[in-house]
Amino acid sequence: MATMTELSSTEEKNKYSQDTQVDEKLILRKAPSLCSTRYGIAFLAHLCNFTIMAQNVIMNISMVTMVNSTGHQSQFNNSTEGPPVDSFGGPNNAPKSLPAGKAPVYDWSPQIQGIIFGSINYGMLLTLVPGGYLAGRVGTKRVLGFSLFGSSILSLFTPLAADLGLVFLIATRLLQGLTQGSVFGGQFALWERWGPPHERSRLCSFALSGMIMGAFTAILLGGVISQALGWPFVFYIFGGIGCVCCLLWFVLVYDDPVSHPWINVTEKEYIISSLAQQVSSSKQSLPIKAVVRSLPFWSICFCSFSHLWLINIFIVYTPTYISSVFHVNIRDNGFLSALPFIVAWVIGVLGGHLADFLLTKNFRIVTVRKIATVLGILPPSAFLVALPYLTSSYITTMTLLTLACGLSSLCQTGVYINALDIAPRYSSFLTGAARGFAQIAAVLAPTVSGFLLSQDSEFGWRNVFLLMFAINLLGLLIYLIFGEGDVQDWAKERKLTRL
Repeated sequence: MATMTELSSTEEKNKYSQDTQVDEKLILRKAPSLCSTRYGIAFLAHLCNFTIMAQNVIMNISMVTMVNSTGHQSQFNNSTEGPPVDSFGGPNNAPKSLPAGKAPVYDWSPQIQGIIFGSINYGMLLTLVPGGYLAGRVGTKRVLGFSLFGSSILSLFTPLAADLGLVFLIATRLLQGLTQGSVFGGQFALWERWGPPHERSRLCSFALSGMIMGAFTAILLGGVISQALGWPFVFYIFGGIGCVCCLLWFVLVYDDPVSHPWINVTEKEYIISSLAQQVSSSKQSLPIKAVVRSLPFWSICFCSFSHLWLINIFIVYTPTYISSVFHVNIRDNGFLSALPFIVAWVIGVLGGHLADFLLTKNFRIVTVRKIATVLGILPPSAFLVALPYLTSSYITTMTLLTLACGLSSLCQTGVYINALDIAPRYSSFLTGAARGFAQIAAVLAPTVSGFLLSQDSEFGWRNVFLLMFAINLLGLLIYLIFGEGDVQDWAKERKLTRL
């Protein structure tokens, strides 16, 4: 007679911990580290995230030269002296960086610009969850590779879409969002098969930090390229880079160590043995009801929502805020706007190593995740709230912006990879679902912020930052109360025993 029985929670936890420690002690000394295949996979994932985020962000800096700056008076400049400023912060005259005939200029209102900014996120909403599920079923290599290729082609098409009309541009951005959502939702399936438990923080943080480097590079070079060649070349260059990265991805990335033809045998044994307790979920159905009832999962969703609201304020409105406060041209705006993101990249990579170090010192996983999340949400949101009261100080403003953006990347080793802790075999689906829920913030943040800035010219920035702080505080409290680090009962292996 056969019955389905759950393994004892205590026995499985102890057995997993003991086996993992034994495997680490026996194999860790022989397994290569930074020059290993798994770190090569992390670098390629880093490159993929770099490309996708750069293609996502280039519209934010290019918009400064795409719009007719004489068509709209400033609604963003609050109680700062200086020449009249247009809707995106530049001086109230035609863009000097783009000679007539070099690149088209459009008469888009701030509300239309907000729709263009947010349209890519509407597309991402639809594919984050399916992307995570498909990556877990058919493999990350195919899902991310084809998504990267699609996003790159659409990036190359964007200048033509803008010429064809606003509807074509928004439709292109929507389609690009569909492709990018699969990348953000599906990449965590890699670390189900490539990430030893005590290296996941650094591997994931390095891969995810590609998004920060992509935002940094796009904002930094986007202004320079727009000024030198015209804004269409920003899309052509980053679209071409994406096509090259896509080729590297298909040639060099494999879904697991077993199928990789060039991996060192010692490293393969190390990875497989360290993941021995995390059996593939391919033969087990997804426990949808248990997931929906899981408070730890919902705490990840709400906290990710709040943090993504913060990140979108950084990515979308940093160039706008700097322009409205300092009245700089697009090239200098690009340099100033990019500075916080390079600091965030460094802190994000170091944060992953620090998290893994704390885990080796017997810190509980949930403690490490919550510390990283608190540091990545609370100080950055508090610094932004202080900004409207310190606009007279150039150094103070840039310091707070840089610190806020830098510390926010610590969430990469906190809430964003927590699904790998509570349900390793379902992590790709859960991460895609959590990111899909959080992506609502990416849709709402530019729209709501644009409305607040256009409705209240004097206190617009203050209202934007106060709303962001309230949302972040609420999401953080939910995660601190309900977040966990242990494998949940519904995510453990069900074994068939005979009586």
